[in-house]
Amino acid sequence: MRDITVSIITVTYNAEKTIERCIRSVVAQGYPNIQYIIIDGSSTDSTLKIIDGYKDHISVLVSEPDKGIYDAMNKGLALAAGNVVGVLNADDYFADNEVINEVAEIFSKQEIDALYGHLDYVNTNGSIIRKWRSENYRQGLFNFGWMPPHPTFYCRRAVFDQFGVYDISYGTAADYELMLRFIHLHRVTVALLSKTMIKMSVGGVSNKSSINRLKAWQFDYKAMQKNGVIFPPFAIVCKPFRKVLQYFK
Repeated sequence: MRDITVSIITVTYNAEKTIERCIRSVVAQGYPNIQYIIIDGSSTDSTLKIIDGYKDHISVLVSEPDKGIYDAMNKGLALAAGNVVGVLNADDYFADNEVINEVAEIFSKQEIDALYGHLDYVNTNGSIIRKWRSENYRQGLFNFGWMPPHPTFYCRRAVFDQFGVYDISYGTAADYELMLRFIHLHRVTVALLSKTMIKMSVGGVSNKSSINRLKAWQFDYKAMQKNGVIFPPFAIVCKPFRKVLQYFK
């Protein structure tokens, strides 16, 4: 299992309220072979000062302007030396200290390209607002509005080399487009880690207003058209419906 090095990328910008919790959840991971990369967008608050307090645990720190979160993620991917790569958002954190141990174990024992798991949406106090429980993937699920939770998505570095990185032209749907491209279009092999991997803070950019939500739908539609979803309008309707169903799981 120790032949697996996991690169974790955290993108930050003025994240002084949450970045320490995020970093501490990485530091607490029991797995020894972690490359931790932080890409900061030239924060103007105390984010960099907080990060500096954990410099001994951070493999790479870059602080410079970027073109948004997915451009920053691509910078992190370019610096990733691990054979498995995942993203931990600055306002999210690992659900427990064994997540990366279990990720590495699955990649070590199974011939897979990627994995994903469950996550909990939490408020500022850490109370669970909603649960996102994934299911085992079957080819064609994306046609019905399915997608895995991106914060739980870990993928072999070689897959990014083969099929590309985040396409920033898809705006807030760049993560969805990448997973759609990898799993649905190119049919990489995926596995479900059946546990809660991530605690995700509520209030994502794409949901902050009705205008943002409309833009997100437009980006979703564009991604579906490009990557071979059979009936994109139907899939777009199904995506939020699937989220509603999560309340009953």
